[in-house]
Amino acid sequence: MSTKTTSKSKTAAKQTKASPKQESYLEDEDLDLADQVLDDGYMDVMEDKTVVIFAVGGTIAMKARADGSRVPASSGEDLCAAVPGLKDLCNIEVVNFSNVQSSAVTPDMMLELSKKIQKTLERPEVSGVVVTHGTDTLEETAYFLSISLSDKFQQTAFKPIVLTGAMRGADAVGADGPANILASVRIACHDFNDDVARVMVCLNDQIHSAARVEKTHSANCATFQSPGWGPIGYVDEDMVYFRSGILSEDAGLNFPTPRKLTAKVALVKAVSGDKGEMVDYVVKSGYDGVVIEGFGRGNIPFPMMPSVRRAVKAGLTVVIATRTPAGRVLDCYGYPGSVTDTLEAGCIMAGETTAAKARLLLMYILSQKDAQLMKESEPERFRAYLQECFDLVLSRRLFG
Repeated sequence: MSTKTTSKSKTAAKQTKASPKQESYLEDEDLDLADQVLDDGYMDVMEDKTVVIFAVGGTIAMKARADGSRVPASSGEDLCAAVPGLKDLCNIEVVNFSNVQSSAVTPDMMLELSKKIQKTLERPEVSGVVVTHGTDTLEETAYFLSISLSDKFQQTAFKPIVLTGAMRGADAVGADGPANILASVRIACHDFNDDVARVMVCLNDQIHSAARVEKTHSANCATFQSPGWGPIGYVDEDMVYFRSGILSEDAGLNFPTPRKLTAKVALVKAVSGDKGEMVDYVVKSGYDGVVIEGFGRGNIPFPMMPSVRRAVKAGLTVVIATRTPAGRVLDCYGYPGSVTDTLEAGCIMAGETTAAKARLLLMYILSQKDAQLMKESEPERFRAYLQECFDLVLSRRLFG
C-alpha cells in the first residue's frame, strides 16, 4: 500500500559562509556556531536527524481538473519538492501511504498508519514523523494515533508525530500546503521532553493537541482550532514555541496496539423531538457500543430514554457526548433526559471529547481483549475505567 523514497542534503551551516563579523565573534568567544542556535529546528538538527513524511492524501495533494474540481494528483515527493528550504532542515524520507480524500480514510487505515509510524519511530536516527492528510477527518486520525500508541512504545520512544494538511489545492493561488509542511517538519525536528503532547496538529503555524483540535470552518485556512483551550504553541520564523504542557488526554492508553479493530461503535446525533429510533436500530444491528451526541451539557430528549435503557440492558456501552464545540458533559440537571438520568441508566459521559473522537476511543477500547474481559467479569470496574478515560474528575466523584 505504501512506497518509500529518501532525499538527503548537507547542512545549511556548511553551505552558508559566516560573515566577517560572525567569524570575529566566534573567534573572540571561542564558541561553535551550533551552540548559538537553540531548539529552533534549524542548524542543530540538520545532519543527525531524519524526519519521515507519511503522505495520506487530501486537498494538500490535489490539483484542479479542467472543470475546476480538485482530485488527487501529487505524491509525497511532489509535495516535498514544492517546499523551499525543506531539504536544508534535515534528512527527509517519504512514505506514500495512500492518496485519498480524507472522507475515505477509515479506522482500519488509521490503525495501519499507527503501526507503521510506531515502527518507523523506533529507528534511532528518526527524530519525528509528519503526516500529510485531508482536513475533513484529520482531527480523527490525529486523535486515533494519540490513543493507539502501545504502552511499550510510550515508554521507549518519545518522539513527535505531527499531522498537517491544506485548505487550498497544490496548484491553487496561495496554496498553504508548503508552509504547513515546512512548519510541521520543524516541529518534528524539535528536541522534546515529556511535558509536550506527542501527537500534534499544525496548520497556519499554530500547534494544537490531537485531543482538543477541531476543524471549525469549511474553507478558511485558519479552520483548525481548539475551542475552549486554544493552541499549545506556534511556529515562528526562528523557533518552535510551546506555551502549555501535556494534557492527560494526550497520553496513549495502557494497551498494546491491537492487530485489528473488532468492535462496532455507532454515532447517533440527538435532535429535537427524537424518540430513540436510531438507538433501537443500533441495538438490533449488533453494535457493541454507541455514542449519542446530546445537547449542551449532554442532555437528550426524554422520549429517547427508553431506547437508551434498552441499549444498556442489551450490553451495549453507551457514551453521551455534546454537540457544543467546547465544554464538558456534566450532571448538573435533574429532569428526564438529563445527564443525571443517563448516568443512572448506566451511560458513560464523554467529558470534553467530541462525539467523533469518542467513537474512536470506544471502538479502540472495546477491541482490546483485556477490556472485554474486564467488562464481562467486573462491569462496574470497567465502567469506572472507561469513565476515567473520558473524564477523570467525574470518574473519581462517581466511583471513588
